[in-house]
Amino acid sequence: MQKSIYTITKMDCPSEENLIRMQLQELQSVKNLEFDISNRKLTVYHLTDLEKITKKLTQLNLGSVHISTETSTKNTFSENKNQKKILWVVLSINFVFFLIEITTGWLSKSMGLVADSLDMLADSFVYGISIFAVGGTILLKKRVAKFAGYIQIILAFLGFSEVIRRFLNPSFPNFYIMIIVSIFALLANGICLYVLQKSKSKEAHMQASMIFTSNDIIINLGVILAGILVHFLHSNIPDLLIGLIVFILVLQGAYRILKLG
Repeated sequence: MQKSIYTITKMDCPSEENLIRMQLQELQSVKNLEFDISNRKLTVYHLTDLEKITKKLTQLNLGSVHISTETSTKNTFSENKNQKKILWVVLSINFVFFLIEITTGWLSKSMGLVADSLDMLADSFVYGISIFAVGGTILLKKRVAKFAGYIQIILAFLGFSEVIRRFLNPSFPNFYIMIIVSIFALLANGICLYVLQKSKSKEAHMQASMIFTSNDIIINLGVILAGILVHFLHSNIPDLLIGLIVFILVLQGAYRILKLG
């Protein structure tokens, strides 16, 4: 196994990572790619084809410069397997809480919980796409990204219409269920963030997963606050507002996912 290091001067976001992955995916000798976007560094683990790799990177016009090549004993298969295992764990946690929150949200008449459940589902899509990103499989990743993005858009607009309906026909949500379920969701997202951070991966798809999970923690705190305000103000407006905010975030997430496709 060879380890080749490149500086990519114009690589400053995950979009460039996807371009590089697509450019190198057809080379069978390339076994793994490591991206350090903050330092604009790419590490390629490969068997042969150094000249082809360098040529393909140059064709992208991202300012790629070959720094060094050396023999590596890194077990990329084991690392990819570990990344997939971590992502399957957080995907499972998010999907389970999607089911819990969508059920309790409808039973408690809380738009905050319903919206947060859809955000959990959106994150499940993100983690699923990240699983496909590990080790390549760009074409499948693009197809899943498009499907997930369109599903999220449909869910977000259904959510907007439900917020309007409940604003016109007020129903008082059960704030106890809102707060209790959101506390458990907060703990679940805390576990997900811990597991992701423990991986210490610098790859963009893993870093993106950490950002999504950090945002979820903020949303959970928002739903808890909304539940408290519902209780003290005796109004469903705080619940509708947090639901509206989360649906907007789901819509923004859908746009980001479609860009991957």
